[in-house]
Amino acid sequence: MIVPAFTQGIYGRLRQQADTAWQHYVNHPFLRQLADGTLPEPAFRRYLTQDYLFLIHFARSYALLVSKLRTLPEMRAAAASMNAILDELPLHVGYCNGWGLDEPAMATEPEALETINYTRYVLDIGHSGDALDLLAALMPCVAGYAEIGLGLLHNPATNLIDNPYASWIRNYGDEGYLNGVNAAIALLETLWQQRGGEARFAELGVIFTTATRLEANFWQMGLNAVEGNPA
Repeated sequence: MIVPAFTQGIYGRLRQQADTAWQHYVNHPFLRQLADGTLPEPAFRRYLTQDYLFLIHFARSYALLVSKLRTLPEMRAAAASMNAILDELPLHVGYCNGWGLDEPAMATEPEALETINYTRYVLDIGHSGDALDLLAALMPCVAGYAEIGLGLLHNPATNLIDNPYASWIRNYGDEGYLNGVNAAIALLETLWQQRGGEARFAELGVIFTTATRLEANFWQMGLNAVEGNPA
């Protein structure tokens, strides 16, 4: 298993410049409660339902990315990510079934404002920018979940014994998932070399940081469902 190089290359630079927003995302209270098993179940169910809706838009975003790429290897890499999401959805649904959530109910659930804000932002970046812009908007989710999962797995404070969320945590340390993350980081580096240049870094940083903030809002959405402030 090759652990993604979270601190290297253009991805590492984008992650570093996000700074406070990044730390708030990967160390959010939702995750701390999930790690020790104290996260209220309604918060997790809210997250799972909205994540189902999110993944559909995420697949659409990758389909858009394919159309913006120039070479067959690049297109295959993006298409593989899209297909991985589509293949993951039945597994996601099966996991949700274990939490009392069925697909028809999730499919008809109204999208939370946090889901709308995040997914439409990414799609807007994709339609108004180029492939590098779009991938910069996708990366906080793609690589961020791997960093979060590995961090939780290697944190001795994480409860993996009698934690109802242990299987969710382990999923993001899966070798197949990490291979996909490595491919996405490599594609981002390729696009940066082809279409980048320091003149673009500031704008890409804004895109990456905005998507990171929207990721943190997605965690908060789950907590809000319990705290009496559903989106």
